[in-house]
Amino acid sequence: MGKVVLVTGVARQLGGRFVRRIQRDPEVDRVIGVDAVDPAHHLGGADFVRADIRQPAIARVLAEHAVDTVVHMDVTGTPLGSGGRTTVKETNVIGTMQLLGACQKSPSVQRFVVKSSTSVYGSAPRDPAVFTETTPPKSLPSGGFAKDAVEVEGYVRGFARRRPDVAVCVLRFANILGPCADSPLAEYFSMPVLPTVFGYDPRLQFVHEDDVIDVLRIASHEPRRGTLNSGTFNVAGDGVLLLSQCSRRLGRPTVPVLLPAVTWVGSALRTVGVTDFSPEQIRLLTHGRVVRTTQMRETLGFAPKFTTAETFADFARSRGPGLLPPDTLARAVDRIAALPLAGGGRGSGHGPGRGPGQPTQSAEEGAHR
Repeated sequence: MGKVVLVTGVARQLGGRFVRRIQRDPEVDRVIGVDAVDPAHHLGGADFVRADIRQPAIARVLAEHAVDTVVHMDVTGTPLGSGGRTTVKETNVIGTMQLLGACQKSPSVQRFVVKSSTSVYGSAPRDPAVFTETTPPKSLPSGGFAKDAVEVEGYVRGFARRRPDVAVCVLRFANILGPCADSPLAEYFSMPVLPTVFGYDPRLQFVHEDDVIDVLRIASHEPRRGTLNSGTFNVAGDGVLLLSQCSRRLGRPTVPVLLPAVTWVGSALRTVGVTDFSPEQIRLLTHGRVVRTTQMRETLGFAPKFTTAETFADFARSRGPGLLPPDTLARAVDRIAALPLAGGGRGSGHGPGRGPGQPTQSAEEGAHR
């Protein structure tokens, strides 16, 4: 008998892609896709069960299909359809609690994989240059998806203690981008003009949606010799990009906003439904975040195909040209940067657009290695 894999969140594009891919693996016998709504895309030969993981009925699904591997992808920052923030939080937190409770009672479950986020580290002015999996955050996220992810991981750790016989793998993904990306940051980068925090140019990391599928596959199978498919792993493409570099590559101009006014701008954007400019999103676009991926490579045995820059380039192509040609915008910015007084002077040590405490670009590009 092959593996029986249950995947949550299959109504989303990423969940649907993973279901279609995992069922092609020779060691997988059946794939059960679960979501509270019917998916608009096909799931190949997988069985779809319409079930809300917030309800105890998910336990019956595990029992009826003798599931041995659970891949929990229904942890997200964006609502599906008409659902709002309350629905998203309930699915993330209450849904995870119910799913873990069902797995705890199921004797057939042997492996549990959860899609988490590097947002659990938060974003603060005194953060370390690079986070490792064991680095405690300087400031815990106070709300939004980041706080959900922290709570989800807390419940998963409790489950791992109660069921030591189950292999548990937590994948902390950097910002996921690609042609089909569906996230608050993807919505932000799709705006014609990007509001930024005046005086700050944060470092950002991205992971391509194709690499997300590949690493989830690795985590859901038995480990290869010399690797370990349990534990907590940061997942990100090599390298970093500054927010200013992202805007130039998109061809989208930025509008610097003084920090005290950023919250008001975020509220206005949420009101018109443009993007989720939550406090945690604002902190990310102020202070940035970079994680080390040594454990991903050496322990999990995964090497992403896309770097951070390549991931962003693929995303930018899918969004089409911006208001300004990227080459023209880059040349204009470079000319401004060359002015003697640009960015507060060459002697400031921060360079154009960098806030206090931001390292130089050479440090940014090599910091996570």
